[in-house]
Amino acid sequence: MPRILLAELIGTFALVFIGAGSAALGLGGLVGVAFAHGLVVVGMAYAFGHVSGAHVNPAVTFGVWVAGKMEAGTALAYVGVQLVGGALAGFALAGVLGGTGTGLGATVLARGLEVGGTVIDVSPLQGLLLETLLTFFLVNAVLNSAISGKATQMAGLAIGLTLTFCILLGGPLTGASVNPARTLGPALASGNWSHFWLYVVGPLAGGALAAVVYRGLFEEA
Repeated sequence: MPRILLAELIGTFALVFIGAGSAALGLGGLVGVAFAHGLVVVGMAYAFGHVSGAHVNPAVTFGVWVAGKMEAGTALAYVGVQLVGGALAGFALAGVLGGTGTGLGATVLARGLEVGGTVIDVSPLQGLLLETLLTFFLVNAVLNSAISGKATQMAGLAIGLTLTFCILLGGPLTGASVNPARTLGPALASGNWSHFWLYVVGPLAGGALAAVVYRGLFEEA
């Protein structure tokens, strides 16, 4: 268990440090941020998938538990170290960037986003719905590739690309956290707790929904 939890700690730290860091710098635009997150997931999946499953996300762990593929005690231990990894990454990022002036890539709801002449203000309810849907896609990919054992060699790529396409849509609207640890790190380090609850409730709901659909429709006996 110690090496399993260390793998989850390192993986989550990497995801938040690189993902939130790329968002804070903004040098690659939306595509750069999306691929920064996705590539970390791919890398960690192939580095630690055989050790811990490379969940690196409490919503993924919750979904795997709801799907009956994990014991409750193990799931709690995973979530604990994932949150620690996210928190450590937030403070490390603040140190590297010289403070919190960049916002540290915090996930926030869009305000005054102009698209094609339309100004978009994302409400908490809309944000909650989007985070739920995007996390459903992500956990669905985890369950039907890695957990099912049907696409083990390509699972890391499938999951990483799923996170990438989620951020390509959701990034400008909510930050596309789909991961409570991803939101926790920058929030804790910067003190920006804006609508933090929906970045917990939405991903957990999306993970649970994906688990229910998997068990009811896609799991093979």
